[in-house]
Amino acid sequence: MADLERGERLQIMLNGEELAALEDFRFQNRMPSRAAAVRELLRRGLAAEGFMAAEVGVKSQDFGVLDQNSNGGSSDPL
Repeated sequence: MADLERGERLQIMLNGEELAALEDFRFQNRMPSRAAAVRELLRRGLAAEGFMAAEVGVKSQDFGVLDQNSNGGSSDPL
């Protein structure tokens, strides 16, 4: 999934404490960039809420926020 196109830009503003927390997470998990760390945190948050199922043994660089192979996050009506 390394060739995943990321055509949309999302800009956020963080205060100093939020940025420090993001940087701590990034470096503790050896993430290559802030964007990768934000995507990983977003993926984890969505998974925690049941929007997607995380697969065992998958590395963060192997998927985007919404993994096309996951069974969560579908647009099926309720």
